Amino acid sequence: QVQLVESGGDSVQAGGSLRLSCAASGSIFSISTMGWYRQAPGKQRELVADITSGGGIRYVDSVKGRFTISRDNAKKTVYLQMNSLKPEDTAVYYCNERSSWPYDYWGQGTQVTVSS
Repeated sequence: QVQLVESGGDSVQAGGSLRLSCAASGSIFSISTMGWYRQAPGKQRELVADITSGGGIRYVDSVKGRFTISRDNAKKTVYLQMNSLKPEDTAVYYCNERSSWPYDYWGQGTQVTVSS
């Protein structure tokens, strides 16, 4: 049974930083693509950043230069370092692990709130 558990969400002021973590268990972590998504109220869930098993990384344009995704295969954990946070970064952040279909799992989400 694959489980993804996010942590690190909090309420911060604009300009602040947070580090999200997602710990995986029961998964094929080292050969999976790990991603962070977010969903703001009234909006669709969007990809924030993902990292492949080979270390390939992509970011949504709105977070480039501010957010950094990384992974630790030994700890089966993926991180999202978020700097220079803006109110528009407020959302529930979800961790995703995917590999060959239908391998696709989600965490329960962690709330990030950025106040101006």
